Amino acid sequence: MATMQGVILPGNSTVDFDEFEVPKPGHGQVLVRMKASSICGSDIRAIYRAHLGKGPEGYRPGTIAGHEPCGQVVEVGPGCRRSRVGDRVVIYHINGCGVCDECRKGYMIGCHDEHRAAYGWQRDGGHAPYLLAEEATCIRLPDSLSYIDGALCACGFGTAYEALRRMQVGGRDRLLITGLGPVGLAAAMLGRALGAGPIVGTDVSEDRRRLARELGLVDHAFAAGGSALENILDVTAGRGCEAAIDCSGAAPARLTALEGTREWGRCAFVGEGGDVGFEVSKLLIHKQITLFGSWVTSLNHLEELVERLDRWDVHPEATCTHRLTIDRAAEAYDLADKGQAGKVCIVFDE
Repeated sequence: MATMQGVILPGNSTVDFDEFEVPKPGHGQVLVRMKASSICGSDIRAIYRAHLGKGPEGYRPGTIAGHEPCGQVVEVGPGCRRSRVGDRVVIYHINGCGVCDECRKGYMIGCHDEHRAAYGWQRDGGHAPYLLAEEATCIRLPDSLSYIDGALCACGFGTAYEALRRMQVGGRDRLLITGLGPVGLAAAMLGRALGAGPIVGTDVSEDRRRLARELGLVDHAFAAGGSALENILDVTAGRGCEAAIDCSGAAPARLTALEGTREWGRCAFVGEGGDVGFEVSKLLIHKQITLFGSWVTSLNHLEELVERLDRWDVHPEATCTHRLTIDRAAEAYDLADKGQAGKVCIVFDE
């Protein structure tokens, strides 16, 4: 039996490798040769630093990490109806039970069945040369998009797209983004493609503010805290933005997102963890704001996103600042943990 080296995360801010058998696809499954597998902020927060989640949604120690995988089908199991050897695929990062209300809507992230399993958390993920995937979670990657484009869609860009879609962001809107990490950069890139503008961003990191400017994703990038709200109001004629999204998960940034939302505007929270306190009457009720809590996108909306990126000629890979081979996985996680980079991606030989 052929074997491979896979990345596992002990939970103490280190990376280990272990030997795994190259899996064989069963009924309705495909074997995917990995081409790109990016690192998500949730991997850092809830697995790399410490195993925060418990039970069926927690990381299972010894599982190959990586829930943002993209690659090429090299073997097709019995019962597959659409997949072919050679297909380039993005993989929706959770496989649910398939029959509950959330799964039937395509939101397998919300499946509460005991058999729900996320790649890189409860079942082996993309930080290894091969990944065993359910055919139902595979989405065809157009030739115009790179494997890194596809990996970034699997969670980060999908998360940003879902929130923007739910807020119906478009050409009528100025867009405020608090937190210019990978998801914030994704929100800016997609917001631009949807016609929003001007786009205003805030972040504590000058490196990330500089990257957002250099990529042309924001029209204004302000330091978080301090005079951030004053600056936001200054560039919006004192009104704020019609749509805002917090991608940081930090309480001060969430507050800035609400404060910077115009009356009758829409605001979404997608940054994980933490909490926030605010004057409900002053900031939400009296301003008549609609506040969205938005998690991961659906299988259907991820497929829609991939199609639109192809049509728009928009490439998420532009937000990837570091590409490292799997033998440098420890360095990759350390870079992602520092919170100064754009997207960090593990890449594999062609």
